[in-house]
Amino acid sequence: MHGTKKTSTLTIAALGVVFGDIGTSPLYAFKECLRHGALPDEIMGILSLILWSLILLVSVKYIGIILRADNNGEGGILALLSLAFPKGSTGKRMALMTAIGLFGAALLYGDGVITPAISVLSAVEGLTLISPQFEKFSVPIAVAVLIGLFTVQRFGTGAVGKIFGRILLVWFAMLFVMGAAQVFRTPAVLFAFNPLMGFGYLIHHSGGAILVLGSVFLAVTGGEALYADMGHFGSRPIRLAWSFIVFPSLAMNYLGQGALVIANPGAVENPFYLLVPKWGLFPMVILATVATVIASQALISGAFSLTMQAVQMGYLPRTQILHTNKDESGQIFIPQVNTSLSIACILLVISFGSSSALASAYGIAVTLTMLATTALFYFASRRLWGWSLPVALGTCGLFATIELLFFASNMLKVLHGGWLTLAIGLFIFYMMSTWKTGREFIRKGMVGMTTLDHFVDSIAMSGVLDPALAPHRIKGTAVFLNSTPNATPNALVYNLMHNKVLHDRNIVLSILTERIPYVAAGDRVVVEEMPYGFFKVVAHFGFMEMPGVDPVIVACKEKALVIDAERSTFFLGRETLIRAPKGGLPLYMEGMFIALSRNAQNAAEFFKLPTGRTIEIGRQVEI
Repeated sequence: MHGTKKTSTLTIAALGVVFGDIGTSPLYAFKECLRHGALPDEIMGILSLILWSLILLVSVKYIGIILRADNNGEGGILALLSLAFPKGSTGKRMALMTAIGLFGAALLYGDGVITPAISVLSAVEGLTLISPQFEKFSVPIAVAVLIGLFTVQRFGTGAVGKIFGRILLVWFAMLFVMGAAQVFRTPAVLFAFNPLMGFGYLIHHSGGAILVLGSVFLAVTGGEALYADMGHFGSRPIRLAWSFIVFPSLAMNYLGQGALVIANPGAVENPFYLLVPKWGLFPMVILATVATVIASQALISGAFSLTMQAVQMGYLPRTQILHTNKDESGQIFIPQVNTSLSIACILLVISFGSSSALASAYGIAVTLTMLATTALFYFASRRLWGWSLPVALGTCGLFATIELLFFASNMLKVLHGGWLTLAIGLFIFYMMSTWKTGREFIRKGMVGMTTLDHFVDSIAMSGVLDPALAPHRIKGTAVFLNSTPNATPNALVYNLMHNKVLHDRNIVLSILTERIPYVAAGDRVVVEEMPYGFFKVVAHFGFMEMPGVDPVIVACKEKALVIDAERSTFFLGRETLIRAPKGGLPLYMEGMFIALSRNAQNAAEFFKLPTGRTIEIGRQVEI
């Protein structure tokens, strides 16, 4: 009974976080489709395309298949990348698919900027049906709503989800009732479930079909969030919410809008709001505005999860990550990302000014992300489940064909605003690839340094050959953080060189992130005792775990190495980057890498080292 109650609670909460984006598509998707034709046979064809896009891309691809690619409870394109190509994978194929995965992840940020803008604007524009005078207030109201949305993010997706989930439950109920009332009057629209209707439209309207597909795709934007937000609620609540609440409500509402326009061609102006009786128009605008605020939540929480994964996997610099729920590790808040998204969304609303203008920029980033997911899933299905080549190729080929058709139609939007989300995605991809390349460049530069084994041996040998040469030992424990386990930390070398002392116990600690979400407590650390009072400790964390010294200390105690954080001294190496005369990073990466490094969160704060017990020792690094 307790498990059933928890599943029900998570299912309702998932409505508010996962399904807001796709759940508010009826506000604008069908209206945009009708711009390409509103005759009865055209309406039936468009309805069929919308329904079967939802069935194939969401119900079959994401709900039925992709959610099975569960990386220890986590989803999203970076989690899928680590499933398809685990740690140690090499080769050109791995490099290519990693680049594709990173670009797909970067594009989600572009989608995260445009989704709140178009959703909120489309809802607020319903006020113009009450009075045309409201038109001039659409943009200011939308900006005020967005400010409120991003302000509440600090309270966490769990708290937000519980409130938003109940509201979205009412929203989906209204979608179903509004649509069902009209379908009851024109039941012939139910024939749109026949896929031949959609095929017939594509065949008989070959010239304009490529245009309408770009608008049809608006009905499935948000599908990627189902997988990206899996770590927040789990796959079962997401499947239940989609199958029994979201899909039936969406399908019925689209059918109702189609039935309305067939019966009353004048309703093409705004078929969603014209489904509502006049007396209920204002309350529906209020509910729609709240629902579109919630729609933005899926992309915002997805951006938080994606950023945390990227930081932990070494694709973005350290940044402040706050956990908002002690029981749910996936529920996080990242102030820097929240601020950036809010500013970008507000600027977008002010620049474009209407949902129709934004619709011309919407969709292209989502199609590319879906294509990247399909490509990565091909390799994951072969490696994880041993799918045969025909099965994997046939399944992924079907999805890729559909997505390529949508991509081709959305490419026509590039000159009308689609370039914006592509530009955002390319910039984020440039940042991620630059950071990864720069850190790898620095790591390789440490390969030629003295190994830790050789360093300890030389210290021990110096005392044997001439006791006067042995470094002075002082009481206590020193912990040296080290990015490369087998190398000698620069902080250790410089401390010995300048202070001429060594502590009684010297612990060289390396904190590594694995390509899995979580690491079992028993596998947290590997402790190796070395001569002359040295210990090498390698700590392992998953990409959805926050690394820190506290869990390392607990794990070390289990391995008979006791560390008293309040009586130990922690040494950190701080790098000052300078440009190399030649042979360094490419020029187009240098400036960006230096800027990212300067804005990275301080390592002492990120790893939660004890305040007042940490010493930073700097060094210059040529890039």
